[in-house]
Amino acid sequence: MQTDGRRISEAPAGGDQNGQRAGRAPVSRLTVFGWAVAAAGGVAAVAVAAMTLYSVRSVLIQAVIGLFLAVSLDPPVRWMVGRGARRGHAVAIIFLTALVLTALLLWAFLPPLLSQGKGLTSDFPGYLAHLRRKSPALTRLDDRFHLLEHITAWARTMLDRAGHNAWTYGQQAMGAISSALLVGVLTIYFMLDLPRIRKGLVAAFPQRHRRKADDAVAVVADKVGSYMIGNFAISAIAGIATFIALTALQVPFAVPLAVFVALTDLLPMIGATLGAVGCIVAALATTDLWPNTIVVALFFVVYQQLENYLISPRVLRNAVQMSALAVLLAALIGGTLLGLIGALMAIPIAAAVKAITVPALRTRRQDSLTTTHETPGPGQGVSI
Repeated sequence: MQTDGRRISEAPAGGDQNGQRAGRAPVSRLTVFGWAVAAAGGVAAVAVAAMTLYSVRSVLIQAVIGLFLAVSLDPPVRWMVGRGARRGHAVAIIFLTALVLTALLLWAFLPPLLSQGKGLTSDFPGYLAHLRRKSPALTRLDDRFHLLEHITAWARTMLDRAGHNAWTYGQQAMGAISSALLVGVLTIYFMLDLPRIRKGLVAAFPQRHRRKADDAVAVVADKVGSYMIGNFAISAIAGIATFIALTALQVPFAVPLAVFVALTDLLPMIGATLGAVGCIVAALATTDLWPNTIVVALFFVVYQQLENYLISPRVLRNAVQMSALAVLLAALIGGTLLGLIGALMAIPIAAAVKAITVPALRTRRQDSLTTTHETPGPGQGVSI
């Protein structure tokens, strides 16, 4: 009976296995061909999407820059909207103000910038000879390595290339102007539709996460706007202070050097140093070592301390609370991707990500500690 029972009990198992084996139909060639076609179609779709994105990358970059500028200019728009103005009127006021300021700056600085820049390029060999006469150390180096001869030949070659490739440079300038106009138009449209874009972005999240998503979008907008406006204000202050100092010290080419300092001051960490070095070299090549060049160097040392510890903290306040290493890495990554605009964009975006993630991580850590304290330990069961 045991043997029969064992046989009876084992028979269904074997039958099931045989049934399962019999029920598995062999994979046909048509099924394999269908799988291969589906995989090839997926790869082709991904390749076409990648090629499409690559072909329109310039437009996408301009759209990203326009969106970033719209977010940067959104704080004054919201300020006017909060005081009863319509959003379209506020955007028009901001846009017209920017146009008027740009026209005034061009009218005030473009003629001397062009004339002084032309004088700098045409008189470049004379400035090198003047520097050689004033510096015995440079004279010895030049006698040994012929540095000034190579520099003069390079400058003359660059001027000749600029003359021969004037049409190419003109086309590039027109392309840059058209790109700037396109970015300006995109910025205006983004500024008008920014509340709708924000609502659409928040609506893409599940219902239970929309409140947190809305808070995160608000943090990003505040960080980007406050940082960009503050950074442009700090750069303008640096350029104006440089112009006043160079004019007072009778250093030639004060206007292009001040514009150079204002542009380089936009770069985080190293921009102020680059602008200072350029002005010191120009002062050394065009004026006496004492007092002009020494005073220019002292001015930049003092001004950088004032900018780092007085101007920037008051202007930016809580816009960026990041370590120097994080700022440098963010600027390098953004600059590699999008150049100067990318370096500017990366820092406020990184600061916004930090402002979002740090409180969330702190809350999660507190919740985990609370759960650990509330969990009964070994031997601490619930008493009945």
